[in-house]
Amino acid sequence: IINEYLVVLMLSFFDIKITAVYVASGLLIGTFAGSILGRMDLEKELEMGFAAKGGQIPSTRPQKFENLASRISFGLSEAKSVTASVWLWVLFGVAIGALIHGYVPDELVGQVIGRTGAFSVPLAVLIGVPMYGSCAAIVPIALVLFQKGIPLGTALSFMMAISALSLPQAVILRRAMKLKLIGIFFGITTVAIILTGYLFNFLQKVLV
Repeated sequence: IINEYLVVLMLSFFDIKITAVYVASGLLIGTFAGSILGRMDLEKELEMGFAAKGGQIPSTRPQKFENLASRISFGLSEAKSVTASVWLWVLFGVAIGALIHGYVPDELVGQVIGRTGAFSVPLAVLIGVPMYGSCAAIVPIALVLFQKGIPLGTALSFMMAISALSLPQAVILRRAMKLKLIGIFFGITTVAIILTGYLFNFLQKVLV
């Protein structure tokens, strides 16, 4: 929910009050959601090799390394294995996000979101999910949407969805998690972002 890079950029583009509420709401929602997930016995939804046994997640790393060279060799081998299994899907997901991000005008996004009233926050999240982009590009877009009349929470929800929810991220998580657990993660994150968006809209007159 909280991206440290976004925190720094938000301090520059918005102000400390908005940034503080963003961090506080993220900590509260993340802690609450984490406490619930910890009681749901979801370890079985981890992929083989990551599955919990005896209450602990076993490491694929050997117990002992003979020297630094063996550690480096093991690390490179693991990196190669992970990269080989996901690189094509990550590239595919980034390409889709880049096409949407590069060829869908910000004005069109603003017009669509601005016409949906109370449903603008969930719509902003849905639009933001496939639009994979860097944090450096996301915050200025959110600021422009806000300056064009989009409510603060709606603009920030759009920003957070792009940052926290993306197709490449889901592909990478698929290596360690089953689809059910990925769905739960994305579902909780989506609800958290929507709640945060409505909170910012409610507090907009106080924060701005």
